[in-house]
Amino acid sequence: MRIRRQLASTSRLAAGAAGLCLLAGMGFPETSLARDDERSDTATPIEHLVVIFQENVSFDHYFGTYPVALNPPGEPFFEASEDTPSVNGLGTLVDKTPEGVLLTDNPNANNPANNPNAINPFRLGRSQAPTCDQDHNYGHEQQAFDQGLMDLFPLRVGSASCSTAFSYGKGKGLVMGYFDGNTVTALWNYAQHFAMNDNSFSTVFGPSTPGLLNLAAGNTYPATVSGGTTSGVVAITNGVGTVVGDPDPTGDVCSRTTATVRLGGKNIGDLLNEKKVTWGAFMGGFDLTITNPNGTMKCDRSSPASPSNGGPTKDYIPHHAFFQYWESTINPMHTRPNSVANIGTSSDGANHQYDWHDFFDALKFGNMPGVSFLKAIAAEDGHAGYSDPLLEQGFLVRTVNAIMGSRLWKATAIVILYDDSDGWYDHQMSPIVNSSAVNTTSTSNSDELNGPGVCGNGLPRNGIQGRCGYGPRQPLLVISPFAKKNFVDHTLTDQTSVLRFIEDNWGTGRIGGGSFDELAGPLTNMFDFDSDELGERQRRLLLDPGTGLPR
Repeated sequence: MRIRRQLASTSRLAAGAAGLCLLAGMGFPETSLARDDERSDTATPIEHLVVIFQENVSFDHYFGTYPVALNPPGEPFFEASEDTPSVNGLGTLVDKTPEGVLLTDNPNANNPANNPNAINPFRLGRSQAPTCDQDHNYGHEQQAFDQGLMDLFPLRVGSASCSTAFSYGKGKGLVMGYFDGNTVTALWNYAQHFAMNDNSFSTVFGPSTPGLLNLAAGNTYPATVSGGTTSGVVAITNGVGTVVGDPDPTGDVCSRTTATVRLGGKNIGDLLNEKKVTWGAFMGGFDLTITNPNGTMKCDRSSPASPSNGGPTKDYIPHHAFFQYWESTINPMHTRPNSVANIGTSSDGANHQYDWHDFFDALKFGNMPGVSFLKAIAAEDGHAGYSDPLLEQGFLVRTVNAIMGSRLWKATAIVILYDDSDGWYDHQMSPIVNSSAVNTTSTSNSDELNGPGVCGNGLPRNGIQGRCGYGPRQPLLVISPFAKKNFVDHTLTDQTSVLRFIEDNWGTGRIGGGSFDELAGPLTNMFDFDSDELGERQRRLLLDPGTGLPR
């Protein structure tokens, strides 16, 4: 079908790709691949969108000094192109010395309320990749923002239980730590060769489950609790409320919490089904038929994790499972797909819910769905406390390399973004697009941005309480032959901007029911859809999973 180039940008992709590599020898079967002249009915040349949804990172935690890395001996060397644009970060390094007020005279270091953990942001080196998990509860994150002063992070979200070994002597001040291009090397290289947004936010404050619900539906309401009570759902009226915590999905055989949650309304999977667009959610650990090398199986499959975890961690985390929260898209018993050829279709026998390895099986078969949501096994999802940036890098690079090695790559876009900030310091106050006024007995689940029980003016759009947002700023990258090269986008975006791109590209319409997709800023400024040259459409960057450097 004819491609409708409705969202073309104004500049062309830079010609050539010095230093880029071509992947060979992947052995994809020619008979299973779509012909080069076959096209889907999409508004842009993007026929395959892969959304890699990782865990618990703020923008400054990974990109605070981008594009300048310290480059100490023994760590992967990163040197940015001379024409690299600046970002809204913490500052930079000059002759290996921090330069910039936020690095040397930070409000968190000057606020005595943070004592004895008042501290300036500091660099975490590659040997310090394993760290403790920080506090990222709905209300505590708002308290750390301190009405926009952004000066109470150690006090409000620094981890009080972090061991000395993995807080590196910083105590609750660890929350001010950041990595640079010597540790998150692959992500910095992707930013160099493709596009990054430095003005992207979590849709609301809080932990993982609100983030994944917003990615799937743009909404954390209406939620119905089964099996008891949970502090993870607030503002309950007539039996339904708003998710602000991490309750497991109702009906999932692997759910571990007593009180579980089911969401009403529609999600993006429902809209894609209505348009007969192939799609899938690929969750690490979802396949219960596998026995891991350590002998673990079913819901208890586990893998070696970050040293800060003290041992293996379970591969599958139910409250990270995008579409298990809706009756329409749940695969409660984790039923396996009936064939690789049917992955992504409504004839798969698995209701579009798969293990992450099914994505690679389908990719090798030449059957990448139109829209794919990917989540690594827990040990590789980047979540501090059981994963870390180096384990995460291995997953990201192996995934991106495999996609780039497919002939489907030339019509593909990969989006990398995160579910929440983990509480890690970021200096940028978010725009508050939705107010709320939830006041519970616990500050962790109350609105606290403008005082006890108040976020903004307390009057939410559509009357849905418990949706204070936007929340903390997070990384967002687009990797594609059509992504602008070495480009930093400043468009205001959030997690639901991915929904908006899907809806606009495949013509699904909006979700409705108060979904934030109606407010979402577009991703289109990160693309250039004007280039038709084959060389540009094959643009690849293959990295080493260990170092993050070009192979």
